[in-house]
Amino acid sequence: MRRLDVSTSGALLAVFLASSPAAAFYFPGTAPSSYKTGDAVPLYVNRLTPADSQNDPKLRSVFSFDYYHPPFHFCRERDGPKEIRESLGSILFGDRIQTSPFELKMGVNETCKLLCEAPYPGKDAAFVNSRIYQGYDLNWLIDGLPAAQSLREPGSDESFYQPGFALGLVDEDVPMLNNHYDILIDYHEASPGNFRVVGVLVDPYSMADSRRQGDHQATCTGQTPVVLKENDEDTNLVVFTYGVYWRPSPTPFATRWDKYLHVYDPKIHWFSLINSAVIVLFLVGMVSTILVRTLKKDIARYNRLDQFALEDFGESGDADDTVDDSGWKLVHGDVFRPPKNPLLLSVLVGNGAQLFAMTALTIVFALLGFLSPSNRGALGTVIIIFYTIFGFFGGYASARTYKFFHGESWKLCFFYTPVALPAIVFGVFFLMNLFVWGRGASGAVPFTTMLVVVIIWFVISVPLSVAGSWLGFKQAAIEAPVRTNQIPRQIPPVGGYLRPLPSMALAGVLPFGAIFVELYFIMNSIWFSKVYYMFGFLFVCFGLMILTSAAVTVLMIYFLLCAENYHWQWRSFFTAGASAAYVFASCLVYWVKDVSWASWTSGVVYLGYSALLSALVFVLTDSTIFFFSYPLLRMHINRRFINHRWLIVILSHALIPHRRLLLLLRLPMHPLLPTLPRRMPRNTHERYKSHRLEPRLYKRHNNRRLPTPPRFIEICNHAVERAT
Repeated sequence: MRRLDVSTSGALLAVFLASSPAAAFYFPGTAPSSYKTGDAVPLYVNRLTPADSQNDPKLRSVFSFDYYHPPFHFCRERDGPKEIRESLGSILFGDRIQTSPFELKMGVNETCKLLCEAPYPGKDAAFVNSRIYQGYDLNWLIDGLPAAQSLREPGSDESFYQPGFALGLVDEDVPMLNNHYDILIDYHEASPGNFRVVGVLVDPYSMADSRRQGDHQATCTGQTPVVLKENDEDTNLVVFTYGVYWRPSPTPFATRWDKYLHVYDPKIHWFSLINSAVIVLFLVGMVSTILVRTLKKDIARYNRLDQFALEDFGESGDADDTVDDSGWKLVHGDVFRPPKNPLLLSVLVGNGAQLFAMTALTIVFALLGFLSPSNRGALGTVIIIFYTIFGFFGGYASARTYKFFHGESWKLCFFYTPVALPAIVFGVFFLMNLFVWGRGASGAVPFTTMLVVVIIWFVISVPLSVAGSWLGFKQAAIEAPVRTNQIPRQIPPVGGYLRPLPSMALAGVLPFGAIFVELYFIMNSIWFSKVYYMFGFLFVCFGLMILTSAAVTVLMIYFLLCAENYHWQWRSFFTAGASAAYVFASCLVYWVKDVSWASWTSGVVYLGYSALLSALVFVLTDSTIFFFSYPLLRMHINRRFINHRWLIVILSHALIPHRRLLLLLRLPMHPLLPTLPRRMPRNTHERYKSHRLEPRLYKRHNNRRLPTPPRFIEICNHAVERAT
């Protein structure tokens, strides 16, 4: 297998600076085929796909059709077409590759060669005319390269190849069927006498005056187009012909895909990336500033020991300013309280972690060039493989989360994690497939292929998920940094932007802004059957979306806790996934702007897949941000109350009665606590067991002279009395 010769520095540059607008980076993925002069070069036919036409830039259908769908009456081989073996991803994406009667020989030009004569009844003529109105394209493959049309970027002299060519044209609202194809093939001489195909162009024409002459020849003259009449009384006899023209090219085999991998509107991509990067830097800076200033303020406040005396706890108001605990500090004992429906949240978190790992690794593989466009269906196959393998990771994440929430229905967690979300996705996919099958389109996935997917799901993915869940439950539970109060704290009412819907609406805008440009081009690639290979831009946009979602969610959690609302788990989950609502809204805008359906079934299929895409984005971003928010929250609470535990150890053995200990546990952190050593000696328990405090323990910390133990006891007792 020959690979693209790219230096290591060039590869690293492609990883960190995204795709170059001038060239693409990829590994071909298939071994080159060399031909000698006169050798047969096979031409395979693929499905007919909807595209934008010259008269109407909008998409009018989502259904693709088999090349040999009976109403088209395309020419067949004498013994019938044979199906070409395809990958699982290729079949799921709708490819139906078959042999054809075209005869191509390396280096041998053909001017006007006969394919066949085909009659079109009125009903079939109406079907074909409708497909011409909807702008359907034919898709051929020659040596793995798609037959294309040469297009030019508006406002630029750069030309590129657009896969596919028109089934027909519409002139003055009259559809005309293309029945003659001029095939222009570029070849490169790899070694003396050995030639390789490096480019394929097709120019279709409509010629009604073509006539058959002999078994393989015809006349290809005249300018009268082929207009199919839809009356049953009329006979529409169409003669299909083709010509083949070979021309040498300096393009080597390794870079033959460069003209196909065109970056549309690169300036828009770069503008979007720069804009998103600025937003991310602003949000990350805001989050960092809030957290750092809060921590520094707390530490500075609680380290002012020299200002403390017994009168500080008198009736003056200065003590309130010094020991004031408000906002999130008041709910520290409820922050890590298990949420409602912990099983559902854990299952969604696990599935989201699985989706995130699959998506991230797939984009990285595509960015590094391992998903070659010449290897049809490689992207879909890799997605299925990665999702199956990362079932272990999803089960582990779900089990660890559920155990942290003190869940007891571990069997349900084992079952729902690998079954719940995949079953919903498969159900929607199966329902959409029924609509496609009902229209007789080739995009309907065969039953055998769906059976293979189900087998992979149950035989590989489910056991891996169960194994990951088992490992997660076998490990020790994640401990909260502070003890949870037995009685839940009452939550005061909140208003404004902290309410669920306004907070989600605000939080979803910025992450969506990081991906909406790439989302538009991905939608064009999916529905208009265009090649998408801007994985460098996609990689950066995906990272910016995750960072933006994390920053916005952390800010929202902070404001929520400051409002004394400790139900952050589900709120952070929905806040992080709010961008999915904007994704679905953008699909609706895309529908209004770029799509005009000719049938209601097309709209149902479009909306169904759009809703499925939005739901997957919701689960993916939610789980990612949940894992991002929890460590920050844990670190923040742990930093705030790290010395609180040592005070409890000391007081429980030496200072106050048991009743006052319980009261003190509900107090804010005492200002004297930061003066104690963060790491107490191992013999702390024995040292204070005798109910005596040794002053030297306190003098060792920063060489400060602190109050004597009796005075320290008096201060603590007075604080307890004030709190009660």
